[in-house]
Amino acid sequence: MLKFYFHPGSNPMKVALFLAETGLPYELVPVDTLKGEQHTAEFKAINPNAKTPAIDDNGVRVFDSNAILLYLAEKSGQLQGKVQHRGELLSWLMFIATGLGPFSGQSVHFRHHAPEKIAYATNRYLREVQRHYEVLNDHLAGREYLVGDEYTIADVSAWGWIDKATVVLGEEGLAPYPYLQGWYNRVSARPAVEVARNIGKDIAFKGEFDDEAKRAFFPQNFPKA
Repeated sequence: MLKFYFHPGSNPMKVALFLAETGLPYELVPVDTLKGEQHTAEFKAINPNAKTPAIDDNGVRVFDSNAILLYLAEKSGQLQGKVQHRGELLSWLMFIATGLGPFSGQSVHFRHHAPEKIAYATNRYLREVQRHYEVLNDHLAGREYLVGDEYTIADVSAWGWIDKATVVLGEEGLAPYPYLQGWYNRVSARPAVEVARNIGKDIAFKGEFDDEAKRAFFPQNFPKA
């Protein structure tokens, strides 16, 4: 049985959506990252980078959300797009993995979590993530989905972060990006999205972002134990 190591967040939600879309059987393994469970030896044996998501497929470990999506799509033959669009699919997955995701995360950090308000950093990451949203918006003009004419893991991957647009960008969210907004509405209307949103709802994950949670999330900001 596939084990899915999960905590609700943008990157794990990508894998949750893929599993909801495809119906692949799995065992949910909660990892409470606000309690620091991602730093245990047991979990780091699955993901040495100590982050969710990760999977264990009968002894095969895969970590990083986009690597998991590629692995599962190739193994199941689902949501991987047409062969002739392979280059395009990989390009958008890497755009999300190296650009949209990291810059979104940094924008959230400096807007919401940094102990000091640093105007340069806040502006730098916000403006760069806005640029990524503009790239996506321009690409989606006249398109239903990111790659070819069908829904693929590129859309699944992008949805994980675009779903948090108001947290990343501010209250206006997707309003300045009408084509991206249309795409988001199409993806979010899929029945699997509601299924994915309910994964782990019965688990009492920690909700308070207190000192313990800050140390678990940002260990590099504290002296080594």
